[in-house]
Amino acid sequence: VLAPQDYKASPMSKEDLYRQYFLFWKSWQDELINTLTQRGSQKKQIDCAEEVINNLNNLRSLLNEQAQKKLDLYITQLKELKELISEDLYGNSVTSYAQSAERIKRNILKDFSYQKISKDIS
Repeated sequence: VLAPQDYKASPMSKEDLYRQYFLFWKSWQDELINTLTQRGSQKKQIDCAEEVINNLNNLRSLLNEQAQKKLDLYITQLKELKELISEDLYGNSVTSYAQSAERIKRNILKDFSYQKISKDIS
């Protein structure tokens, strides 16, 4: 008879967690942009926006207070974008939403790449 054993995963360092959440954020942000440009379903667009926000909140928890405040600006912009998407039932402004998502992505990549933010991980 074999007894199951639990193997404890070694805890990840904050730097590794940051890289992982950053990668998850980037993937979901790309998915959001793709669904907006291809005029995917509104439900898919909202789900992508929620995942983007969740991953940024996970990133936020790893940063010091000053970097958190800077990231909060982008999280707020994404929440506003999500609200606009959910209110636009017919998808009339999807193109402008895609442009906003692209702009936010560029800014986050510029300001929160690991090389620039590594000193702010706490």
